[in-house]
Amino acid sequence: MYNYKDLIVWQKSMDLVEKVYHLTATFPQEERFGLTSQIRRCAVSIPSNIAEGAGRKSKKVFRNFLEISNGSINELKTQLEISKRIGFISENELENIFDLCNEVQKITITLIKKYSDF
Repeated sequence: MYNYKDLIVWQKSMDLVEKVYHLTATFPQEERFGLTSQIRRCAVSIPSNIAEGAGRKSKKVFRNFLEISNGSINELKTQLEISKRIGFISENELENIFDLCNEVQKITITLIKKYSDF
């Protein structure tokens, strides 16, 4: 349906993945298989679902994948908030990454609304 690489939401969500990987690289080693892994998998699922949905044949199915991606953004934000609460990241780091999360989420929600008639 779409070339996912041309979608701004995919591009920005890829930027988000990069930021998440850099941020979680500073987490304690004992969290490698815990919160670090969970946060990274969650972040990776955002552009992955966008790309998968973009490759499907209908706008209705694409919308479904966008909804899944939106859910992953909320999950990621929750996990990042947990990371802040337990002292793995600062308030400033949280705000910076939330800015990008919110930007991706706004675009995703706009696209969901656009395709809600299908």
